[in-house]
Amino acid sequence: MARAHNIIYAGHRASASGILNFFRRDYPRVFRRNAKFCALAVAVFVAGGLAGVALTLQDPDFQLQVLGPRMVQTIQRKEMWTHSIISVKPVASSAIMTNNMTVGFMTYATGITAGIGTLYMMFFNGLLMGVIGTACALAGMSLSLWSFVAPHGALELPAIFLAGGAGLRIAHGLLFPGLLPRKDSLAIAGRDATMLVLGTVPILIIAGTIEAFVSPTGLAIPLKFAMSAALLALLGAYLFGVGREDPATANSFASRPDKNSPP
Repeated sequence: MARAHNIIYAGHRASASGILNFFRRDYPRVFRRNAKFCALAVAVFVAGGLAGVALTLQDPDFQLQVLGPRMVQTIQRKEMWTHSIISVKPVASSAIMTNNMTVGFMTYATGITAGIGTLYMMFFNGLLMGVIGTACALAGMSLSLWSFVAPHGALELPAIFLAGGAGLRIAHGLLFPGLLPRKDSLAIAGRDATMLVLGTVPILIIAGTIEAFVSPTGLAIPLKFAMSAALLALLGAYLFGVGREDPATANSFASRPDKNSPP
């Protein structure tokens, strides 16, 4: 990973214009080049979610093992555990951002375990979401849960998927070096993966702010879902659309696909 860092930053001094170009041009290109890894991360998360739903429906006591008795009792009382955020918004926002970034970077870094750590984290987070969703549904709290999750989840979940894709990109470079020496393949994969996960930082900052200041409030539920849809549409337009219209920069460092990229 140290070599990947050197590849990225060799000869390039950080500057405001460089950071701006990274986000307005290079990052969406890096994402599109590695979209299949992000899609695999989504698939594993969904599989975990479906497993969580099935296991909770099959055995309602399963939620106790995953969530713990305190949270299960809170749900059974039809109480949301998120109301405590409102009184400490700035502190909560900082804690949420820190936690989400920790999860994201761990998901990325554990790609070095041949992807096992990344796959585990994606599956477990999906499982947790499935268990919570099913437990709330059984308690008649689905609307309360999803109206809370929707505003920030539109950014937070894609950011975790991006981090998962970054981890799987590392794993691919490690396991499938192709014609390259394994260390070179890993360094090239690390370059893309590092850029992919670094781009999630501002996304998670915005998501953490929304989770603390908007999600737990009494804002009208239709507005929360509308906000979620708008944020998801904007993020999708950014990732899939930005950086295509400037052919003059097609040879920029981040835009050059490496020779070991999957077809």
